[in-house]
Amino acid sequence: MAGKWIYGFEPEVYPLMQSTEELCFQLNNTPPSLVEKRDEIIRQIFGEIGEPFSIHSPFHCDFGSHIKIGRYFFGNYNLTILDEAQVTIGDNVFIGPNCSIYTIVHALHAAERNAGLMRALPVTIEDNVWIAGNVTILPGVTIGHDAVIGAGSVVTKDIPPRVVAHGNPCRPSRTIDGQPID
Repeated sequence: MAGKWIYGFEPEVYPLMQSTEELCFQLNNTPPSLVEKRDEIIRQIFGEIGEPFSIHSPFHCDFGSHIKIGRYFFGNYNLTILDEAQVTIGDNVFIGPNCSIYTIVHALHAAERNAGLMRALPVTIEDNVWIAGNVTILPGVTIGHDAVIGAGSVVTKDIPPRVVAHGNPCRPSRTIDGQPID
């Protein structure tokens, strides 16, 4: 959680992840018509989630307890959040289908990576953000309020507030009001 490089193959981590995986399995196998049951499972998964919210299955995360979501959240089909670090999502955030949010970084050198060297960096998505389909958000990124992230983008760096951004790597192309960004 501190963003420092550590050796992460700790035995006490696996039961926590397995417990969350079990909850995700329950959620993903609960019919959409059982709204109260699904909401109960979601509240068990997340560290915090505001009302109202809607999350379509399938949904996957590593711990869940490191995820804080504000009010009026919508997560479409196949949302994956690898929350080894804190993931903070503001109010009025819409996330399209097939999106992924990653906080974990593995070492570049194979010997270090194979030994379990990794670190986690937080991700923040501020209020009133729309993330279109097939977007990947990488560790350490902040997406500013009122931003729109175009479909298929890979967000590798912070995105300022009130812009439309897209591409791989994702870059702002214009303001929400239509002014071009040089």
